[in-house]
Amino acid sequence: MGQRVTPLSHSPPKAIAKEEKKEFKLPEANSNMHRVYAYLIKQRFINPNIISHFAKQHTLYEDKEHHNAVFVGVDENGVPRQAHKRSTNSYGNSFRITCEGSDTRYSFAHFGESKRLYVFEAPIDMMSFLTLYPKDWQKHSCIAMNGVYENAVLTALKSHSNLSEIVLCVDNDEGGIEAVDRLRDILNENGYSNVKRLAPPYKDWNEVLKAKNGAPALPAVPNKHKEEYHRQVGNLQYLKCRPDKLTSQIYAAFKNEQYKYLAEYALAGSAFFIDKSCENGMFAKLRAKLKAEYKPYTDKGKVAAKQRNLQECVMAVMKDLRQTARTREQSINTAKLLYQLADRAVRSSVEETLSEPVAEHIESEDIVCEPEPFMEFG
Repeated sequence: MGQRVTPLSHSPPKAIAKEEKKEFKLPEANSNMHRVYAYLIKQRFINPNIISHFAKQHTLYEDKEHHNAVFVGVDENGVPRQAHKRSTNSYGNSFRITCEGSDTRYSFAHFGESKRLYVFEAPIDMMSFLTLYPKDWQKHSCIAMNGVYENAVLTALKSHSNLSEIVLCVDNDEGGIEAVDRLRDILNENGYSNVKRLAPPYKDWNEVLKAKNGAPALPAVPNKHKEEYHRQVGNLQYLKCRPDKLTSQIYAAFKNEQYKYLAEYALAGSAFFIDKSCENGMFAKLRAKLKAEYKPYTDKGKVAAKQRNLQECVMAVMKDLRQTARTREQSINTAKLLYQLADRAVRSSVEETLSEPVAEHIESEDIVCEPEPFMEFG
């Protein structure tokens, strides 16, 4: 996680020229900010006082050449290290770009004295949120990632020891929902466990601001994989485990591509090996655990790749089930393998469902509730 993979080249070897790092230089500033103010106030409904605050900090200005809004990221000493330009055009396609030579460890931000850091995808999202919730906003810290990348967030946390509570305010769409779990895992790995999610009721915080001002606003967009995974897991039914038949049941369901039955057999088996005295209740806990632990960013790959993963898991389970006697530790390990098999069976089923032609796929209208508390193995 967080590693960069260099693409493999199939071309003949060539002399590798050392790439020179581009010098960072802020775009030349315009003599005024008339267009930026007009754009942010009239089209984006940002509070003028919020704009003025960042203008006075010299982290927001208007460039001279194209009259773009320029959002500046500064280092611990207040030196500009990064800049992001956004067009202020009223019509046509919007233009957004990070300036050459920018150090992505820094980004457009505000740092206060409280322990809380609000994290946004873009500067306009951040300023929209501050417009919506202006009370004592300067006490807290906020940062725009210019996407869903963690580099600037980690630098900010390491540079400001008062920050210990992170609130992820990323977009409520396919990518934003996926980013929440990924960012939370990265933050946890770096020692930050107090991570919350605050989702806008529309696609992003500026869309919320537009709706509040009576302008057309884009709705939130669900993550299809997460929604379908939750739906299918919710439909799994308890089947009493028959240990003497489990191997043949799993094999038959896999060969016939009956992924729902495969997941049910596997989850019932997992419940049996954890606690056969209350299989039904344990099955319900494991089903809740599947929902709670599912992370869309870990669910990449096409149908064929997921079927290969599923086959490997089936083989591992069938090999494990050949044991005739088990210690408690071995039973827990068997339960883990069966739980993993249930998860992979559902993932394969989800991928097949979402790969169907749109005309044949009926969207579920089920509302996914908050996940039930889930259990740990052992």
